Amino acid sequence: MKLILPMSLIATTLAIAPVRFDREKVFRVKPQDEKQAEIIKDLAKTNELDFWYPSATHHVAANMTVDFRVSEKESQAIQSALDQNNMHYEILIHDLQKEIEKQFDVKEDIPGRHSYAKYNNWEKIVAWTEKMMDKHPEMVSRIKIGSTVENNPLYVLKIGKKNERRKAIFMDCGIHAREWVSPAFCQWFVYQATKTYGRNKIMTKLLDRMNFYILPVFNVDGYIWSWTKNRMWRKNRSKNQNSKCIGTDLNRNFNASWNSISNTNNPCAENYRGSAPESEKETKAVTDFIRSHLNEIKVYITFHSYSQMLLFPYGYTSKLPPNHDVLAKVAKIGTDVLSTRYETRYIYGPIKSTIYPTSGSSLDWAYDLGIKHTFAFELRDKGKYGFLLPESQIKPTCRETMLAVKFIAKYILKHTS
Repeated sequence: MKLILPMSLIATTLAIAPVRFDREKVFRVKPQDEKQAEIIKDLAKTNELDFWYPSATHHVAANMTVDFRVSEKESQAIQSALDQNNMHYEILIHDLQKEIEKQFDVKEDIPGRHSYAKYNNWEKIVAWTEKMMDKHPEMVSRIKIGSTVENNPLYVLKIGKKNERRKAIFMDCGIHAREWVSPAFCQWFVYQATKTYGRNKIMTKLLDRMNFYILPVFNVDGYIWSWTKNRMWRKNRSKNQNSKCIGTDLNRNFNASWNSISNTNNPCAENYRGSAPESEKETKAVTDFIRSHLNEIKVYITFHSYSQMLLFPYGYTSKLPPNHDVLAKVAKIGTDVLSTRYETRYIYGPIKSTIYPTSGSSLDWAYDLGIKHTFAFELRDKGKYGFLLPESQIKPTCRETMLAVKFIAKYILKHTS
């Protein structure tokens, strides 16, 4: 039987060619004072700047490192403006399209076999979840916790002994579509946990006494879009009322002081908060799942990139959480342990003072819900590649991060009831 597609659908599909980034640049600027910070904000009003770090214009402050992407057309004007105002800057990436292509610098090991050294698209990740269940039926189960706007499934993999309610850790990856090294870590974690059970003393002990819930890709629609249409896509793919702009930043959509920080109410902005807390199907699926397993879940960990940080609450207030000392201690040892493998240096601290203020984040929401150990990893690197970390750095990133995650899990096992 022939499948006949409506002409309008064919036309729409053909009309959206993948975005190219030829000769686009990524600048790094460090404003020396508030006046220079204001200059960057003014440039953002008159030019299309895609902020890589921090995530939005309004976070820009004196003495902060600011990374942003600019089109080939506008880069000359930006450079002139920075020069005229005697602002110190460097160009991290001279041709973004070339860097995107250079990301794939690892050759496929064995065709058909899932590779943990490469970035995998959503199709491959779904096939991999099935493979993990088939390979380790006694240890891995797959739970469909909901679906996305575009009707893709949201899968959580449960790693641990079947049908036993024990302490658990919930981990999610890929809440922001373009942060590809994050889903790569979730896949690596599942692979290593199942592979080393019975061989590695720590992992065996952890899996004998705990469960792990892993959401390998939180923002599935956005992730697919970043593979097929726009590598720099961040948000999900929901339609916004009274706006042509698509997508909500899922990490501003949680009910944790939602909308308390201004400038997240523009549907065209990269950090748009959504129309209401939990307005997005993805957010709702995750919050419902965590709430229904609240008596088990002792730790919530979310993985982002980039900037090499280990963060904990709060983002929406300068007030420190009651167990701040414990969180700081765990983060300090976690980052120390992480650095033992390749001497990668991470900094740690509360979101607001360490990175920038945020409202509606998953981390603060999980903490306020009652999960008193919540952490966010900002994985490699510090900006040389930004969101385009080459595949050759996937394994080193995963190996060092694994050390920190195992330490956190061990600590929780020992210190929580």
